[in-house]
Amino acid sequence: MKITDMRVFRMRGVHGNWVFAKIYTDSGITGVGEGSIEIYDEIVAKAIEGYKDFLIGKEPFEIEYIYTSLCKQTFWYGQLIVLCALSAIEQALWDIKGKALGVPIYELLGGKLRDRVRAYANAWAFQKSVTEITAADTPESVARNAQEMVAKGFTAMKWDPFRNGGQVIPKEDEQFAVACVKAVREAVGPSVDILIECHGRFNMWSATRMAQKLEQFDPFFYEEPIPPDNVDAMAEVQRSINLPVATGEHLYSRWDLRPLLEKQAARIIQPDCCHTGGILELRKIAAMAESYYVSVQPHNCNGPIGTLASLQLDACIPNFIIQEIFFPYMELYNEILTDPIEYENGYLKIPNLPGIGTDIREDVILKRPPVKSAYQASWVGSYW
Repeated sequence: MKITDMRVFRMRGVHGNWVFAKIYTDSGITGVGEGSIEIYDEIVAKAIEGYKDFLIGKEPFEIEYIYTSLCKQTFWYGQLIVLCALSAIEQALWDIKGKALGVPIYELLGGKLRDRVRAYANAWAFQKSVTEITAADTPESVARNAQEMVAKGFTAMKWDPFRNGGQVIPKEDEQFAVACVKAVREAVGPSVDILIECHGRFNMWSATRMAQKLEQFDPFFYEEPIPPDNVDAMAEVQRSINLPVATGEHLYSRWDLRPLLEKQAARIIQPDCCHTGGILELRKIAAMAESYYVSVQPHNCNGPIGTLASLQLDACIPNFIIQEIFFPYMELYNEILTDPIEYENGYLKIPNLPGIGTDIREDVILKRPPVKSAYQASWVGSYW
């Protein structure tokens, strides 16, 4: 089997554009992968297209050879845009291999440990956008939205209760965050897990102070309380609080995550299958984390193919803990896919079809052309 062509698809997602690669072979089998990054999608698409000439004529089963050639045999390697492009290509190669052999990808990674995975809801809390709290958002409104997620079967949910950016949390924002988390805990009861997102914007003092104030509400984890760049500082925060720190979405390869594990700076890591370089790299990261008794929760804020790639990994990772899902996006996800992502009562089903478990509907994608996203501007304005 040889690769004969590759196409790149960009489309308007929800809070950013999504980028997919589709690889074609002379056997008629195709594979799809995703390299979405919320912003800079046009640059990622160009990077994917830049690998097309290398790929044509290669055997798609030789995934490690292709990945290593593209990732390590170039002088400038390992940065985010390149890894997003490689993620899309690598996922598509696994999809082809699974389809050709008639098995899901997880069978090629050691076989599944579970048929379904516990999921936590994201993108449910606010009235206007995923990332921005407005005057319409109050502790009471967020609590009502949390109850709606419980009614849909979720036993875990994540949101960012902090209204402003900057390294130091103003007193009024501390009070709002505490009131918000308190309202949600009272609304959902003690058996539902609440997950606190900080988006890596506080200093050590503010992060530690806030964790101590929120500890009474029993958060499941405390995500990126400070920027991830300083591993020693993150380790100090983890040692200073009684909540498990989760981090890793801004760390990409196993080399990026190794110091985090060595210094025991987090209890949960969150690599993203669309940003690590693909499925096998995330699998290697998870194996490394297992030796440090650190759990893995794949970060997943992108499109549907990234979600399905994550589920293939969730099936076979011993130290998997929970899977992120942007639940309000599910309708659009399944509109794009030939075979839907299945959710029921707080769990996502592991697909059992060959390969990644689906294909993309090109006609639907073409009806949603990419747009200049307002997400980048709103993110920068909100947090910096």
